[in-house]
Amino acid sequence: MESSITELVREQLANGIAVVQAITEDAAAHVTLATAAEATAAAMKAGHKLMVAGNGGSAAEAQHMVAEFVSRLCKDRPAMRAVALTTDTSILTAIGNDYSYDQVFERQIEALGQPGDVFFGISTSGNSPNVVRALELSRKMGITTVGLTGKAGGKMKPLCDYCISIPSNVTMYIQQAHLALEHIYCMIAEQIYFGPEFAATSVPKE
Repeated sequence: MESSITELVREQLANGIAVVQAITEDAAAHVTLATAAEATAAAMKAGHKLMVAGNGGSAAEAQHMVAEFVSRLCKDRPAMRAVALTTDTSILTAIGNDYSYDQVFERQIEALGQPGDVFFGISTSGNSPNVVRALELSRKMGITTVGLTGKAGGKMKPLCDYCISIPSNVTMYIQQAHLALEHIYCMIAEQIYFGPEFAATSVPKE
């Protein structure tokens, strides 16, 4: 039993690493991520904000990424303007009850979003209705759209100005790759926002 369990651990780690390795070798994805981070930093410099949303594990990733922007990722610096649309239970339950769960992010963007902002949607399938609706409204409002999805890209892909599709159909492998890219996205945005001196002296926090 112990041998089979440890082999499962090794196998699952190897499978997850293989998915990340595939993205490591995808030059087009690197350009997309860097360009999206540059656009986000430019929006923030102009006084705009980043809004992030997803469901389940992707909601946790949205909150994780926003925490890195508002607190810090690499070193001490001023806070960067970002908000997760997944955290206010009163808003989420009110919209879900009064309208529908499909509108929980769309309605918040209607309230908080402004032209020039950035909306970052995360969905392993690319078809989460509430994320898709949020992207549709963002496009109508002049909000830049960024997306992370799974292999097929789903309905999200054509709604994103910048979209990276992870080459897997397995949710946990997709989410592991998403988190790696989200950290790099924040790192690039930090470096562009605060300039080359920040980039040259950035070190991982403890």
